[in-house]
Amino acid sequence: MLNGTDLYGLDIDGASFVKACGGPCTEGCVTLARIGENAWALGDSKRPDAQPLRFTSEELDAAGIDPARFGLSV
Repeated sequence: MLNGTDLYGLDIDGASFVKACGGPCTEGCVTLARIGENAWALGDSKRPDAQPLRFTSEELDAAGIDPARFGLSV
């Protein structure tokens, strides 16, 4: 199982982020990308210089975030 240190050691330079807003959002500020097996990066398109936060699939599930809802395979 990945821990926080492992997650931030993953290279995300080639990650493909998608809009992951929960409602009728036209700005698409929240972005989500799969960055590895059981690993995800959550970014903010309004702050492109900010480093995306990283989570395991279990952490996203606990927060009620389903990547499949945004077209990402789990």
